[in-house]
Amino acid sequence: MTHTAGETSVRLPIQSDLDLVWVRQQVRQMAVNVGFGLVDQTKLVTAASELARNALVYGGGGQVECVRVDSRGVPGLRLTFSDEGPGIADVEQALSDGYTSGGGLGMGLGGARRLVHEFEIDSRPGSGTTVTVTSWVTRPPRPREAR
Repeated sequence: MTHTAGETSVRLPIQSDLDLVWVRQQVRQMAVNVGFGLVDQTKLVTAASELARNALVYGGGGQVECVRVDSRGVPGLRLTFSDEGPGIADVEQALSDGYTSGGGLGMGLGGARRLVHEFEIDSRPGSGTTVTVTSWVTRPPRPREAR
């Protein structure tokens, strides 16, 4: 883990199914550390799992950067998934419910977008794909109990 200017960040490879498990575990641990409640942790981990899987399956692998962010005293996590795969020809179509370019249910990108507070995607054919999502703690974290 890298610590910079009050932000904590980690960069993880996405090259295998085992990496998908590692991404989920790391995102959950960072969400706990930032102060996300259980429901918001689950939403963020679910979105991260879907986006990491897309980077592996459709992008041929890539990476995710997880960064702790703060806006006006509200903590959050920003996850940036990137790959150098073939890119997405029609981003709007790919975000629509029911669309699938493979054998899935077509809920991936659109579903991930609904699970986070902020969602950005940059993709063009032949240029890979970058998806950045941000979620914010929606309630004050409970003080940690002294041990």
